[in-house]
Amino acid sequence: GVKVSPRSLTPSQMEKITRRYTTELIRKGFIGPGVDVPAPDYGTSSREMAWIMDTYMTFNHGEIDGPACVTGKPVAQHGIQGRTEATGRGVYYGMREFFSHKDDVKALGMTPGIAGKTLVIQGLGNVGSFTGLISQNEGDAIIVGVAEMEGTIYNPDGIDIEKLLKFRKDRGSILGYPGSVTLDNPKDWVGLKCDVLIPAALESQIHVGNAKQVKAKVIAEAANGPVTADAESILRKKGVVIIPDMYINAGGVTVSYFEWLKNLSHQRFGRIEKRYRKETYSGILDQIEEHTGNKVSKKDRAFLTKGADEVDLVRSGLDDTMSTAYAEIREVWKRKKSVEDLRTAAFVSALNKIANDYIRMGVFP
Repeated sequence: GVKVSPRSLTPSQMEKITRRYTTELIRKGFIGPGVDVPAPDYGTSSREMAWIMDTYMTFNHGEIDGPACVTGKPVAQHGIQGRTEATGRGVYYGMREFFSHKDDVKALGMTPGIAGKTLVIQGLGNVGSFTGLISQNEGDAIIVGVAEMEGTIYNPDGIDIEKLLKFRKDRGSILGYPGSVTLDNPKDWVGLKCDVLIPAALESQIHVGNAKQVKAKVIAEAANGPVTADAESILRKKGVVIIPDMYINAGGVTVSYFEWLKNLSHQRFGRIEKRYRKETYSGILDQIEEHTGNKVSKKDRAFLTKGADEVDLVRSGLDDTMSTAYAEIREVWKRKKSVEDLRTAAFVSALNKIANDYIRMGVFP
């Protein structure tokens, strides 16, 4: 990889570094639609992915599947709608799945459903901001604390993430947001009272030195490796449930897979069937109106006959993926007495799939 600080570089410098790095990947055969497909992570965005694609296409002119060499691209440059929000949306879907199981939630002394649950989010980057927005707007969760580089704010009555993002954009900081209290020690976000703690920034943020401060009953690992192994042992003894990163932050890579499929099929999702489904649904409504003598309002008709757009299909596919994956992980967690936590269950579930493939296919040559 490349170790630089994007904040200290100009766009021109970032472009040169990105294209140079991509060139080396190409020369070594480390990138390609059927070889290895990068995607954005901390410090990068759709801009860098577009540079990677353009550099790859320069060296592979005429390769019709070339755009599939990288994902997370701008929609106008072979990207897919819903990719920017994907990781945060996946975190929301993952939390929703956990809180949908009455017995599991009851064991923590909580009620089912994500509505009304209090959240503290560390990091207002892509993942943290979308996790907060979607949890608030679609799940009716209450964000009571937010931690960023400049400090940590808290309001037990709730923080409107949409307004906070605008405030930070205008002021350059979350500090001073109306109605919030700024913590004296920014690192004390770990110990804020809440139902769910969401580390959505860097790795090793919850460690032996602060694990005992955690008051949350659930930790959703929106970042990669935000809880150290030693800290996890402490948290498990405290009865804290950790929804592991390998599952809950998989929304981004899942939608990257959808983007890869879109690039290989050379058409956007929904393009072929959208109009057909709209006409079909409209015909069904016409029959219902004719046989009942009742008319459906224009607003309801528009909603009921709407064919799925690309973003609708992407969200549906992500929802199904997160729901199915959690069901598989939970089944292992509940069935095997030796599996005491969701992380171990996720590893067992994944390894079982790999083992089954080897058993069926054998090892050759």
